[in-house]
Amino acid sequence: MRQCLFAYNPHSGKGKIAKKEKLIVDSLSTQYAVTVLHSKYAGHIGEYILNYGENFETIVVSGGDGTLNEAINSIARLSNKVSLGYIPSGTVNDVAHSLNISRNVKKAVKIILNGKTFEHDIFKMNDKFGIYVCCSGLFTETSYSTSQKSKKQIGKAAYGFHGIKKVFTTRSLDLKISYKDNVIEGKFAIILIINSKNVAGFRLNKKAILNDGFVDVVLIKAKKKRIRFCEVLRVIKLFLLGIPKKSNKHTLVLHLDKFKVETDKDTVINLDGESIGQGTFDFKMLNKAVKIFVP
Repeated sequence: MRQCLFAYNPHSGKGKIAKKEKLIVDSLSTQYAVTVLHSKYAGHIGEYILNYGENFETIVVSGGDGTLNEAINSIARLSNKVSLGYIPSGTVNDVAHSLNISRNVKKAVKIILNGKTFEHDIFKMNDKFGIYVCCSGLFTETSYSTSQKSKKQIGKAAYGFHGIKKVFTTRSLDLKISYKDNVIEGKFAIILIINSKNVAGFRLNKKAILNDGFVDVVLIKAKKKRIRFCEVLRVIKLFLLGIPKKSNKHTLVLHLDKFKVETDKDTVINLDGESIGQGTFDFKMLNKAVKIFVP
């Protein structure tokens, strides 16, 4: 019988998945021999997949975008291309929204059993992988710096409250972006590297193509070290109205498959909702690198 790993974070989504474990396992068992892994610490799911993932035809994970990223980082390193099933149970679930994967547990499991696989691009930054967003600057710390307690108490609103507080302390980014024979260097309020329709719960690019081998890079310019109110408004406008079709006076929009980002020592990079530090990053797209079940 085909082998399936079901791994999840029992603390994600207010413990909803733990209550539904029997339903999920019983449903998956109609087509698979199921092994269940409860994540006991950060990185546990990734470690297990890296060590044992090639024993499975399908790997099903449940959690938020951070849990999904953990799985992606290990699946990308396997020699065989396993299929990935996703049962979203985090606070925002941007990847699920982009792929029309339901937050309803029964419907999400049905997609895994009866859906099709979509070959999704991922990107590689030095030795790390991401599936939907890499960013830094205004509002981008909220996904990893907002407390789990706040997210459990008030859900997505916790990100908003935390983001508003950070507006008054966030500094502009000193960045250098190199691609082909071009170099862009200066101060920016935000950089977004997006391979998704949704980011932070907002529909930033409804026409995004997630398997074309390219990623959208969006930068909003800043003039000084301290971010000005007009630049805050431009970032808010970006999230409310989406990515503009082309560059303008204040916003750069690029469509790239390979480039380098150099940051200063104070810049913290957010990859799929997780902080990955500072430095210089060689960035490249991996076309159709992960097979994920979709409706």
